[in-house]
Amino acid sequence: MCGIVGYIGNKDAKEILLSGLDTLEYRGYDSAGIYITDENATGHLFKEKGRIASLREKVDQSVTAFSGIGHTRWATHGIPSVENAHPHQSTSNRFTVVHNGVIENFEEVRDAYLSDDTFYSDTDTEVIVKLISWFAESEGLDTIDAFKKAVVTLKGSYALALVDNTQPDTIFAAKNKSPLLLGTGEGFNVISSDAMAMIRETNQFIELMDGEVATLTAGTIKIEDLAGTVIEREPYTAEIDANDLGKGTYPYYMIKEIDEQPAVMRKLVQQYQNDEGQLEINEDIISEIKESDRVYIIACGTSYNAGWAGKQLIERIAGIHTEVHLSSEFAYNTPLLTENPFFIFLSQSGETADSRQVLVQVNQAGYPSLTLTNVSGSTLSREAKYTLLLHAGPEIAVASTKAYTAQIAVLAILSECIANSKGFESFIDVAHELSIIANAIETVIDDHEIFDHLSVTHLSSSKNAFYIGRGIDYYVVMEAALKLKEVSYVQAEGWASGELKHGTIALIEDNTPVISIITDEVTGPHTRGNAHEVVSRGAHSMIISMEGLDRKGDAYVLPKVHDLMTPLISVIPTQLIAYYTALHRGNDVDKPRNLAKSVTVE
Repeated sequence: MCGIVGYIGNKDAKEILLSGLDTLEYRGYDSAGIYITDENATGHLFKEKGRIASLREKVDQSVTAFSGIGHTRWATHGIPSVENAHPHQSTSNRFTVVHNGVIENFEEVRDAYLSDDTFYSDTDTEVIVKLISWFAESEGLDTIDAFKKAVVTLKGSYALALVDNTQPDTIFAAKNKSPLLLGTGEGFNVISSDAMAMIRETNQFIELMDGEVATLTAGTIKIEDLAGTVIEREPYTAEIDANDLGKGTYPYYMIKEIDEQPAVMRKLVQQYQNDEGQLEINEDIISEIKESDRVYIIACGTSYNAGWAGKQLIERIAGIHTEVHLSSEFAYNTPLLTENPFFIFLSQSGETADSRQVLVQVNQAGYPSLTLTNVSGSTLSREAKYTLLLHAGPEIAVASTKAYTAQIAVLAILSECIANSKGFESFIDVAHELSIIANAIETVIDDHEIFDHLSVTHLSSSKNAFYIGRGIDYYVVMEAALKLKEVSYVQAEGWASGELKHGTIALIEDNTPVISIITDEVTGPHTRGNAHEVVSRGAHSMIISMEGLDRKGDAYVLPKVHDLMTPLISVIPTQLIAYYTALHRGNDVDKPRNLAKSVTVE
């Protein structure tokens, strides 16, 4: 959650910071602010509730500045307001801080050190900047030592950027658990929560690790640990095309990313095919999974739903027992593990705090781990033993679409590679099936007007809705319901259709939309029976079926694909339904209320 940018160098920092915050707005958009220092070493603070566009209107465009820090907020402590917006300042205004994360002991710190101070916000961040000021002014410490002592005192997660107005040519940074990158260029340096925010300035980034602090000037970056040991670390090249960050002719990122899914399927085949045209994955990964007695998939949200589809693939193609767990539950309520577990972490951003908490425990126990992520060099990628990239390109919309299908596709590729290595007789050619899937997705997307009509007719004014299915379709309806509630705010549930009669059918009222997904020959008739049951209670039934299983009156018929690959096609109508429902309800499709793209707090 939240996004941080910083710049110090030879260009006008004001526009660079605002543009960076525009890119980072997917991480939070409750409020935003920047602090810039002009050519006379005078600081200027601008904060506003709401979107970056509102902040931009408030910024004095006549100020020319060559350094500054900025922040876009997803509220954790205190309501969205100008007072709670970052940056926050010390009482003397000497120090200014932006912060991503959650400080768990901020109340104890406030009571121990700052009981005589006046606070103007409800945030934990204001405690941080005033604690730095206290160490500097009460104990006579210089800025870097006061900064270090403050972060040692804090408990929790943080990415911090600090400005001291007595040193206007310097920006300080520190991190623990929350991501922070240092970017370097000719005559300037930057700070960012995500390389995307500064990719127009540089593609050279240095990862700041937990327990490290950095001192940046226009020409230098110094990284040291909390004991003062200097750390040398070479930058890496962020392989991001700045052109991919724009919407182009699309009105929203979400619909653009839905449309990109066929290309993602084809790219994955290319990326994981060898010169002989066979799918290939690092043999060390395959060997360790084969040696394990159980795979544990750890994920949250959409990635968790993708994990359930992945469980089917790993078990049925590779023949390995697989469990799927919510990261936030697993971290603090760990189940009894098998003797030789292998962990797979699914995360679009690679920065999911709940999943990282589990990964820390997995590493401490010495278990092997693999991260499937869209972001090379992200925390989960860096700290897991292995990484497989999703190659989906930047996903900007808060509601994930192409990352979901990419995760399932990579798990399918992984499953086939394991099966081949085990000498199993192949009953699925994943590369071939993904090519079919790409074409099938294009067919469904071309029918977008059908889903637009369904959304207008049945969901644009409904307060609640149900998706139902069985088996692998049940896993898809979980994601379908999540997508609908995320962007349209319709109270939606994805339910195993056979469970409706065990209590949930009591919620069915006249005209309640119930959307059934049917792609399985065995369970399809049962789901149809359940659809009849809700119709008899007044529901409005819509059935999305696979070709060959369709019946007269079905709302939409999907192109036929392999049984195990159906989630990659059956989810597409539900993504489009969520998009159009949100659109017709007047919602901000890309930035739904109360949500953020990258969840970097537990």
